[in-house]
Amino acid sequence: MIPVIMAGGSGTRLWPLSRTQYPKQFLALNSDLSMLQETVKRLGRVEQVNLICNEEHRFLAAEQMRILNQPCSIFLEPVGRNTAPAIALAAIEAVSKGLGSECLLVLAADHVIEDENVFQQVIAKSEPLAKEGMLVTFGIVPTHPETGYGYIKADVKGQRSKQEKTEHYPVAEFVEKPDLETAQSYLAEGGYYWNSGMFMFRADRYLEELGKFRPDILDACQKAMADTATDMDFVRVNAEAFGACPDESVDYAVMEQTEQAVVLPLDAGWSDVGSWAALWEIKDKDASGNVLDGDVIAHSTTGSFVMSSDRLVTTLGVDNLIVVDTPDALLVADKSRIQDVKMIVADIKTAGRNETFQHREVYRPWGKYDSIDAGDRYQVKRITVKPGARLSVQKHHHRAEHWIVVSGTARVTKGEETFLVTENQSTYIPLGEVHCLENPGKVELELIEIQSGSYLGEDDIVRLEDRYGRV
Repeated sequence: MIPVIMAGGSGTRLWPLSRTQYPKQFLALNSDLSMLQETVKRLGRVEQVNLICNEEHRFLAAEQMRILNQPCSIFLEPVGRNTAPAIALAAIEAVSKGLGSECLLVLAADHVIEDENVFQQVIAKSEPLAKEGMLVTFGIVPTHPETGYGYIKADVKGQRSKQEKTEHYPVAEFVEKPDLETAQSYLAEGGYYWNSGMFMFRADRYLEELGKFRPDILDACQKAMADTATDMDFVRVNAEAFGACPDESVDYAVMEQTEQAVVLPLDAGWSDVGSWAALWEIKDKDASGNVLDGDVIAHSTTGSFVMSSDRLVTTLGVDNLIVVDTPDALLVADKSRIQDVKMIVADIKTAGRNETFQHREVYRPWGKYDSIDAGDRYQVKRITVKPGARLSVQKHHHRAEHWIVVSGTARVTKGEETFLVTENQSTYIPLGEVHCLENPGKVELELIEIQSGSYLGEDDIVRLEDRYGRV
């Protein structure tokens, strides 16, 4: 079985914590692990994982797999083209390696599943069906009339599997998100399941059905995979060929068309954590029905979700609120309206602001930086460099930099000179000087960088050499 984890997407409904450069699948929302890491961990130990993610998230994905010590191949989508093409990339790769008869287990990277044992049991039941050539989807047993999910209607009059203790049904149809009255009728009638977006099928069978119903998608993906470049754990497909691929979900492209789709019921405490209200639902609550995360003091507060990232947040005399505080943005919303946070995100984008794109703290393959202060012609950053990591050899046209080491040891290259800078020592990088910063030690390097100049944007970086393959 080959796990294929879909790790794209921006997760705007969990703003301000989830942002374009650091979306929800990379956030630790339900435990100390990120949602991507939880997805991999619940599989048990597997030899190899295939991740499909955006080019801009490649180092986040690689670092989180490194922390788990999980071998992986990371397919980089130059542009988002939805799930049908993404799965095709992994299927084509499997077939090219002589693994076409192996089953692909397709999972989303941003779901919560509370009962891992039940999840693993259902996965085990699905594999023989997929081996027979069926295209299996997992239908979540509904707990209430949800209007935010699509549904799968099972043909409950159809024959069940003859295999002992295996229950599955032919798929009658996939149903779009219903209104409340329709959702209530689904639960009353029975035989309807939430569409989880998780699948299992043989790699060759998926390509066979894709070629039957959407040959244009298959052709574009085959052309993209015919010209790949491998860089560390990353597999880069041909950007022009993949960019020409139609944008389509696996539901529309294959699962709604094939006659071999079956659904297995899954009742394992599943949630797609599609909003702050959904996260409130699955989290442990206090006696007043509150979820309090971080430095929070709540008085006369009920039914609320309050999260603080780095400072004290207090509430008094409120009910049914979502309060999410980050270093550069604060969200306060009525829990019943939280699905409309996308309207806030749209307004921020229209205003040309940066708060939907990235956090104040920005992650890089070598570590991270936090922009802690800024003013006219100056900016102050706190920089953390991982052991053994190295920033690019670079120069700037519009700014000079002053580095002050707080902890650890820095190896600094400035022009033709290379030297060490240790705690409480500093160095100055003049405007236009070629320079490089490296952590040669075994502990993190922390320093304060003071930039000064006429322009302090991140695009004023001329990279002359970079071990991470950045332009």
